[in-house]
Amino acid sequence: MTSRNLRANNTNHTLPYSIRRARYRAMRTRLRAPLAWLLHRRLTSADVFIGSYPRSGSHWLKFQLLEILTGRPASFENIKQLIPKVGDHGIPSATALEVLGLILPAEAPPIVPGGGRLIHTHERYRPEYKKAIYLVRDLRDVALSEYAQQKALDTLSYYDLTDFDSFLEPFLDGKIDRYGPWHDHVAGWLESSLAKDGNLLVIRFEDLRQNTENLLVSVVEFLGMGADRDAIRQAIANNTVDRMRAKEDVSKVVVRGPGEEGRFVRRGSVGGWRERLNPMQLERIGRYAGGMLARLGYPPCKSAAQETIPRGKARASAG
Repeated sequence: MTSRNLRANNTNHTLPYSIRRARYRAMRTRLRAPLAWLLHRRLTSADVFIGSYPRSGSHWLKFQLLEILTGRPASFENIKQLIPKVGDHGIPSATALEVLGLILPAEAPPIVPGGGRLIHTHERYRPEYKKAIYLVRDLRDVALSEYAQQKALDTLSYYDLTDFDSFLEPFLDGKIDRYGPWHDHVAGWLESSLAKDGNLLVIRFEDLRQNTENLLVSVVEFLGMGADRDAIRQAIANNTVDRMRAKEDVSKVVVRGPGEEGRFVRRGSVGGWRERLNPMQLERIGRYAGGMLARLGYPPCKSAAQETIPRGKARASAG
């Protein structure tokens, strides 16, 4: 199904559903630009950003950084206040946005050197961002994670999307997330002025999973702080997938769907797409984002079966 064939699904008429649907759609219309501008008011040059496309592992990074920088145990409640999303950092005259649930009625405290705040954003690069960490994840795992969450939260029922095949092309085309296509999002950050002047630190989620401690040392040093490896190791231990899931279970602010698929904290798999995406789906992803995947050092869009070299051919080439 192409993006132009998306149609509203009005089968659910409950008030919470209607409000959520209206909010979801408002952020995907011409209201998007003025709302984004409003959410970026009252930033300072000392603020540092954690940028990412949705479902790239940013919460895991934020939980660890909160404990490293503040010494406080991270929870879904205090992460919203101490490392908030952009807009929740404290903007003036935004009562209407608070009522709609688009922002929190609070102001984030400074927790980085120089009196800056650490703020999370899923937005494309904007000139208001003066220093940032950009977390990127393989698009193929992002797509699978995004589909599972949207399905669990019943967001896909806003449109006539019934399975992953009908979801994939609108997602790749930037019609599902309000932040545009993944490859455009990544390109905007990689080619930003921050990258040119040394104020952008790019981290792959897969590398962070494999070499967590050393990469967190790099992040802390990028923020202008000395790295305490004992504190970093403790933050890692406190925020394993299982421990974050336990925090999710007691949280009163996490929005999740029913069952295992409805969890906000998923398994954070690396390369799970190899067993789950078929050749046709991979070919489609490659057409949209193959160049960017290659630029970031990710493997080509081939399934595990396609990557396996038949023994006969291997012997012939070796001989």
